[in-house]
Amino acid sequence: MPKVRAHVYISGRVQGVFFRDSTRHLARRYGVTGWVRNLPDGRVEALFEGEKDAVQRLIDWCYQGPPGARVDRVDVEWQEYTGAFADFMVR
Repeated sequence: MPKVRAHVYISGRVQGVFFRDSTRHLARRYGVTGWVRNLPDGRVEALFEGEKDAVQRLIDWCYQGPPGARVDRVDVEWQEYTGAFADFMVR
């Protein structure tokens, strides 16, 4: 299975609803590495690396998010896999 990298921006009511913690939990379950953080403009930004199917499952989840979230938009930029991360963290 090829490994990929995806830079993701999630817009909507995505801060203050445990979006980052839920993302970290799922990323670790799926074996995806990288990070997730809140942005000052209210969006959540994430960088996912791992097997393509696992990264895609995590992106698919981002369209819904955790209970309490309201996702209006998900922007994904596919990039070349780097293997830069050993784990998944909240920044």
